[in-house]
Amino acid sequence: MTVRVLLADDQAMVRAGLRTILEAEPDLAVVGEAADGDQAVREALRTRPDVLLLDVRMPGTDGITALERLADAGLDPPVSVLVVTTFDLDEYVFAALRAGASGFLLKDVEPDELVAAVRTTARGEGLISPRVTRRLIAEFARRSTDPPPREPTPLPAHPGLTEREREILVLVARGLSNAEIAATLVVGQSTVKTHVGNLLAKLGCRDRVQAVVLAYEHGLVRPGG
Repeated sequence: MTVRVLLADDQAMVRAGLRTILEAEPDLAVVGEAADGDQAVREALRTRPDVLLLDVRMPGTDGITALERLADAGLDPPVSVLVVTTFDLDEYVFAALRAGASGFLLKDVEPDELVAAVRTTARGEGLISPRVTRRLIAEFARRSTDPPPREPTPLPAHPGLTEREREILVLVARGLSNAEIAATLVVGQSTVKTHVGNLLAKLGCRDRVQAVVLAYEHGLVRPGG
């Protein structure tokens, strides 16, 4: 299956570089480009990409506003968004987390990491990378928790996670991949994938990133823990 990608960045050279890398892969296709947030929303609604690579800092309408507009559009299925960041932990990053970003890419990302991130996001897994997301989520939780982190408590308003699902949620929130979780729990990767799918459905989360945010916000995992 071909993964359809939309590129949104105000720098034409950056878009050209991203296009060159992605279109070298037989299963990836760039279906459009946008130079600002307004264009990104229009092109996303027109092309319905599987993945949107979205720069946060663009003239006019920024990437976060575009992300919020896409969320309000109620697309089914929703567009999975990879936010491009310089990784300086600015407020844009935390706003993107709250707005439902599926993951983050660094401006200096290696080509193979870019390709892997797009494929991962297209599978609906979100980008939980030890290099990027673990630090971002921990800092997000540190800033947004008042009073200080509390002891783990049951998540509110959901049908209830099994003990195994709860255990896997914590490991996901610590940045482990399905393969790493399988090795930690000594189970098959297919079993882990099934549990992750079940817990996402129960929590009403679109992907792993949303589940991670929820885990930190409700004290299941402490920042840096």
